[in-house]
Amino acid sequence: MPRLVQRAGEKKSLWQRIKDIALTDVGVIARGGVKAGSLEQLEELLLEADFGVTTTMRLIADVETLAQRGQIRTEDEFHEALRQSVEGALRAGYSDPTMFVPADKPMIILVIGVNGAGKTTFIGKLAAQLRAEKKKVVVAAGDTFRAGAIDQLKLWADRTGAEFVCGKPGGDAAAVAFDAIDAAHTRDADVVIIDTAGRLHTSDNLMEELKKIARVIKKRRADAPHETLLVLDGTIGQNAVQQAKTFSEAVPISGLVVTKVDGTARGGIVVAVHEAIDVPVKFIGVGEKVGDLEAFDARRFSAELLEG
Repeated sequence: MPRLVQRAGEKKSLWQRIKDIALTDVGVIARGGVKAGSLEQLEELLLEADFGVTTTMRLIADVETLAQRGQIRTEDEFHEALRQSVEGALRAGYSDPTMFVPADKPMIILVIGVNGAGKTTFIGKLAAQLRAEKKKVVVAAGDTFRAGAIDQLKLWADRTGAEFVCGKPGGDAAAVAFDAIDAAHTRDADVVIIDTAGRLHTSDNLMEELKKIARVIKKRRADAPHETLLVLDGTIGQNAVQQAKTFSEAVPISGLVVTKVDGTARGGIVVAVHEAIDVPVKFIGVGEKVGDLEAFDARRFSAELLEG
């Protein structure tokens, strides 16, 4: 299974850097405390890893409290304290990573995000997982704006054995979504995955179009979309937080998908985005292969984030 660690030749893992810089005097910990300088350097490292100010301050406070209580006296105890704090942040608030499955099929999934985040690839990987579970899947090419988007998604549909619905380039994306739901009912499909244009989060017109798609889906089925997943590029740092806030103002988001997490030493953005909009992380992309999509697990993620 792919793991959230640095590959050979890449930058050191977060924990390696913490050990190199913030824990140069492990003996201080062993004698019953974490020196202030170490905490300041730890704070800098967490900010560099894109945890964000709010999350970083919380993690530092957690570690400092445990140290003052004498519960951190070794390097391993320091590691575990930090890991537990990261896991705790990921489990705070609305954090259930389970996908909602309605009693009556089809399940309708709306996928949103900006250009380059990995939306189309995520849809292909998700379709592959669902097909492996013997689900009948309809993929809808709701990105009618970007040249080649329809063809790209069709390749994924063909590759995974999913049904495919599209409209004309430049056509009404909401109409494509409506037609896809109709097709799913006709074909007795289990799941509909609806792609959308990679919206620039600064574009009011495109955000209004996204709202329209959501309204049309709801008119076709009142309880849908059952999942609205926001795909974010894990390498873009704090910009992902702003994107998440902007999208969440446009439509209700039920889950986050963070892509390109492999090979980045800045995995703290996963924690920062969750905390910023109080939405659970549901999937992480850890590679380019079809199988490199993992259902999110807070304990495993927190361990692998610090591993190395």
